[in-house]
Amino acid sequence: MRFLIAILSLWLAAAGSVTANVEIQGVRLWAAPDSTRVVFDISAGVAHKLFTLHDPERLVIDLDNARLGAGFQEAAIETGLVRGLRTGKREQGLRVVLDLSQAVRPKSFVLQPNHEYGHRLVIDLTHAGSTPGVRNAPTPATPRTVKTAPEGLRDLVIAIDAGHGGEDPGAIGKGKTREKDVVLAIARRLANQVNAEPGMRAVLIRDGDYFISLRKRIDLARQHKADLFISIHADAFHNAKVHGSSVYVLSRRGASSEMARWIAARENASDLVGGVRLDDKDDLLTEVLLDLSQTATIEASMEVGAEVLKHFRQLGKVHKPEVQHAAFAVLRSPDIPSILVETAFISNPQEERKLRDARHQDQLARAMVAGIRSYFTQHPPPGTLMAMRSDRRHIVRSGDTLSHIARRYGVNVDSLRATNGLNSDRLLVGRTLTIPEGG
Repeated sequence: MRFLIAILSLWLAAAGSVTANVEIQGVRLWAAPDSTRVVFDISAGVAHKLFTLHDPERLVIDLDNARLGAGFQEAAIETGLVRGLRTGKREQGLRVVLDLSQAVRPKSFVLQPNHEYGHRLVIDLTHAGSTPGVRNAPTPATPRTVKTAPEGLRDLVIAIDAGHGGEDPGAIGKGKTREKDVVLAIARRLANQVNAEPGMRAVLIRDGDYFISLRKRIDLARQHKADLFISIHADAFHNAKVHGSSVYVLSRRGASSEMARWIAARENASDLVGGVRLDDKDDLLTEVLLDLSQTATIEASMEVGAEVLKHFRQLGKVHKPEVQHAAFAVLRSPDIPSILVETAFISNPQEERKLRDARHQDQLARAMVAGIRSYFTQHPPPGTLMAMRSDRRHIVRSGDTLSHIARRYGVNVDSLRATNGLNSDRLLVGRTLTIPEGG
């Protein structure tokens, strides 16, 4: 009996060692401007370790109890920082060697299966000499001519963030349209239109098919000293009939959690509140300063979001008639007005077809740039070309009178009337008046 039990134990142990083998089924690479992501498709979670070698630069990945799957292609791979891939058997598993173009800082983690992929081992490679999220930022999709500007004045900087990317496809429509693809197309069109606006300059946060973390997206916008951050998405819902655009800003709950993060890391936030250092302030004063900054930022986000939503209504029915609040992590910059635009429901077949249409993408971009222009015409940041032009313009609001406007700008009513070709003192709400020079 003991002999049978021993045999059975040995058989179970052997069977366990066979089933425990992890198969490496495939590999995918995504190159960003300052990093490369390598993704191995694996049959189960795997224990592994990394180390780098130099002269030449290599990254070694040792995977415990792993082997190559039958369909794995060990081809010559050259993407981003990776120049090639080699594999070899080890006594207790598999060794993968990545040949690199330069020294890197590697980071790895294992992902559980989702609706799109199975188990994955992810290796992120960053330039060894760079600061993550701060160097080699993406540039606008289309080069623009730099206009001569009056000394000391600058363009408005609009940070345009195409959601998802790389390993993260976002939502997928019934026609297999991927969110990451259509929002990048819309973002590029928006960038081109922003760059065509006098006094505006676009910065594309993602200008290719690669993954950027939500925190890094915010960091890139802050690095470029953005005046506005706009994140572009295409929503999905289980009901395919749901449709329409939506605009979101940060909720107060999300703002509160972000405040706590900045207080905890205030030594790295010396320029967060208009150049006021936080690292020498006590917790209460820091909290007050950040709260004031966040409140102003959320209010500005609400106003620009309302302008964008107003122009979306001209394209058709919107999903929500008012700007919505949510705790989206990508909106949590305390000092940059930020909005998230759900351009359409990719889960709706009609809207999915529209999202693929270049003309509709242009219409969405035009609506967004019109909203941006309308907001900054009314609220131009000091020191910008927009502020210089806006000083001589006034948008008529409810209750405005010609005499009131003339007093506000210190001009003569007759000259104000003559400059704008007015035959009477009747004003239409929304009209833009040119303010004459002098009295």
